[in-house]
Amino acid sequence: MNLLVNVLLTVQILAALGMIGLILIQHGKGADMGAAFGSGSSGSLFGASGGANFLSRTTAVLAAVFFVCTLMLAYFSNARPASTGSVLETPAAAAPAVAPDAGSAAAIPGTAAPTTSAATAPAVPASGAGQIPAK
Repeated sequence: MNLLVNVLLTVQILAALGMIGLILIQHGKGADMGAAFGSGSSGSLFGASGGANFLSRTTAVLAAVFFVCTLMLAYFSNARPASTGSVLETPAAAAPAVAPDAGSAAAIPGTAAPTTSAATAPAVPASGAGQIPAK
C-alpha cells in the first residue's frame, strides 16, 4: 500500500505542475479584445482560437486527475493503522515525570503541602511589586 501512496503522490504532483504550466500559458478573457482591433494573435501556435479549447480541456482533465488523487490520498491516509509511531499518538504515561519544586504550590495529590518557616525562607510577594525599589 505504501507503493500505491507514493505513485498517487507522484501523479498528484505532476498533475499540479502541469496545471500550473497550462494555466500560465492560457490567455485571459481580456486578451481577445486586442484581436478584434488587428492584434497579431492569429500567428500563434494553435491559430486564432484553436488553442483555447485544447488548453482548457487539458487543464480540466489535469484538474480531475488532481482531485481524484487528492481524494484517494485522503482515504489511504485515514485507513492507516493507528500504531504509526507518531509522537502525538503516544500515551501521556510514557512521558517522563518531572518532580515539583519543594517550594511550589503544585504538590503531589494526597500529600500535604510543604511548610517553611519564616526564618528559613523570606516572604516573596505574589506579584513583582516587591521588586520595585523604594524612593
